[in-house]
Amino acid sequence: MTQDDAAQRKKAIFDAMSPRARRRIERIGFDRWDPFEAPKDPIDIRRDPTQRTTQQLVGDFLQTRAPEKRTNAYSRGVLEMALGIINADDRFIGMFEFASWYMEQLKEIEK
Repeated sequence: MTQDDAAQRKKAIFDAMSPRARRRIERIGFDRWDPFEAPKDPIDIRRDPTQRTTQQLVGDFLQTRAPEKRTNAYSRGVLEMALGIINADDRFIGMFEFASWYMEQLKEIEK
């Protein structure tokens, strides 16, 4: 596509727009507006250090638990915890660290 063709197509697209859309383009500047802009990449799928997504992590964990233990509330808690840890949310990091610390305390008692 030549520069003249692109300019003609850009003008045709602009002329076909509603008045409201035209005003929006005029605010940003017709010259700066690019109707042929490539679409943006999708958001990266977040993965944990083991390269698993949150859903994979939750699914793998829940498979290790007895079916009677996997209630809706239990599964929701696991999902919230996985999301919080993968997103590095301080609240969930604190809960994880506390749970790990507490497990060590219980192991000390068993010795």
